[in-house]
Amino acid sequence: MIARTIAMVRTLPDMPRIHTFFRRRLALLLACVVLGPAAHADTGNASADVATAFADGLSAFKAEVAERHGFSSRALDLWFADVELQQPILDAISAPAERVRPWHEYRQIFLTDRRIEGGVVFWEEHADTLEQVSAEYGVPAEMIVAIIGVETMYGRITGRWRVLDALATLAFAYPPRAPFFRSELEHFLLLAEEERLEPRAALGSYAGAMGPPQFIPSSYRAYAVDGSGNGRRDLFRDWEDVLASVANYFSVHGWRDGEPVAQPARVDDDWSGVHPANRLDLDNTVAGLQSAGYRFDSTRDDDTPAMMVRLDGTDGDELWVAYHNFHVITRYNRSVMYALAAWQLSQAIAERRAEGRTAARGS
Repeated sequence: MIARTIAMVRTLPDMPRIHTFFRRRLALLLACVVLGPAAHADTGNASADVATAFADGLSAFKAEVAERHGFSSRALDLWFADVELQQPILDAISAPAERVRPWHEYRQIFLTDRRIEGGVVFWEEHADTLEQVSAEYGVPAEMIVAIIGVETMYGRITGRWRVLDALATLAFAYPPRAPFFRSELEHFLLLAEEERLEPRAALGSYAGAMGPPQFIPSSYRAYAVDGSGNGRRDLFRDWEDVLASVANYFSVHGWRDGEPVAQPARVDDDWSGVHPANRLDLDNTVAGLQSAGYRFDSTRDDDTPAMMVRLDGTDGDELWVAYHNFHVITRYNRSVMYALAAWQLSQAIAERRAEGRTAARGS
């Protein structure tokens, strides 16, 4: 116990956003070490309960996957020998940017000059591959680039958490989504076997997403493709695989080349309706939205599926008519703010690149 506590203290400078609760628990734990059983009576057993549930859940999981998939107990014991519950991961998943920021602040994270210009540079560096995968999968190059830009700043920020630690923490210490992450942990072990990955070495986000495109294990297994043709699907280092896999993800989820994504709308000053909730379903049509008082010009047929998105803009409500391809983007991340930011970034990158090429021809 003392050695483990000292190790935890030493890691504190490297642990972002330490929860106040965790700090207090750590202080009480140190007091218990110094003062003995008398101090222990004041700590309660909540932390011990979480740690016990984590250990029990992990033990049961290992037994199940060993029986279901034939993993050896020795291999599982080795892979999970130093896996630890990570409180900062629990803190991070409880407050993602999509939930805690209004749209006008969220947008500013991604629609920056640095990220737009970075997208242009990235596009030029991978122009041949992007042209090829765009033609093969019917997904615009700028959309592929924007996804990589939003997810990891073009591969620069892919996550510092061990995937095993992240998924185990969420599988056995985060009840709201424990079944989901337990499944992802199982997928990760299978993925490691299929793609010859070292499970203990793989790094990713606090939610277990990996590589420049931030695929979770189940998505990696389902949608990653071997773009380079070398017999492996490497989303950590192989850019041909990365770009083809993002394009394939969009293609499988129904991207329609040439169709619109979204367009702005407005209502009259005397409009008295109630905006629908920002659900992720195309639950209306062009004609239905227009008859409800939303003002926008559309070249789409009246019966084209659509939905209204209302966001907190700088000067009040910001309204957008969203179409099928917008819905496809939400399959990558189930957030209307994410979808709109990714699409707007794609448009900004394409426009900046076109401007640069025009200027270069003029000179």
